Amino acid sequence: MMTFAVIRIRSPMRKSRKIEDTLNSLRLDKVNHCTILPQNKITKGMLTRVKDVVTWGEIDESTLKSMLLDSSNLKEELTDEYLSKNTEYESIDTFVEGIIEDDTSLEDVPGLENRFRLHPPRSGFRGVKKPYRTGGSLGYRGKDINNLIGKMLDGNTND
Repeated sequence: MMTFAVIRIRSPMRKSRKIEDTLNSLRLDKVNHCTILPQNKITKGMLTRVKDVVTWGEIDESTLKSMLLDSSNLKEELTDEYLSKNTEYESIDTFVEGIIEDDTSLEDVPGLENRFRLHPPRSGFRGVKKPYRTGGSLGYRGKDINNLIGKMLDGNTND
């Protein structure tokens, strides 16, 4: 089982109420927000509905760890000590592995939300009106989501 990272790219101007409600259910309130979701039928159905507004793909452990350390909305720093005191996980690495394998969720850590505010990507999006497979940025992008998140994280230099 893998885990999806979903990033909102566009504002749904003149879109249906269903799309807006689905985005709210996915916790994607604003452009450049990202959430981590389990890969299941319900999630895939929701992503299909909002495919013209978001991009998504399978996140890897190193990218998720970078997001947790750089962009988490936790009031204090996320450390191995904080995780071992507040959860059953002893380190960030085992916690990230649990999220990827869908054994746990981000909400299991007190004060941590499943919403990451990212910067716009360096060098911009390739096009916000076309699907990824035809040269744009929308829709499913597979493992390439990790490159996009790397460009959106502050201080990360992998292009």
